[in-house]
Amino acid sequence: MNRLALALFPMIATTLMGIAVVAVLTMDIWATGQPILWAAVAGFVVSIPVSWWIGRQITAATAPRKGGAAG
Repeated sequence: MNRLALALFPMIATTLMGIAVVAVLTMDIWATGQPILWAAVAGFVVSIPVSWWIGRQITAATAPRKGGAAG
């Protein structure tokens, strides 16, 4: 995982964990501790490849182009 992905990970993880927890709370299931905890864990796990992918996309978009015309 590159440094940009590591910098993006805390923001992406909290966002996805929050979305998952809110989704569990809005469902009409018994919102005890266990489904909320599993939703937060699922958001955390999903955020690992998401932050890696977003980091790669940003790095590719900002990298200098090879063989391009100078200026």
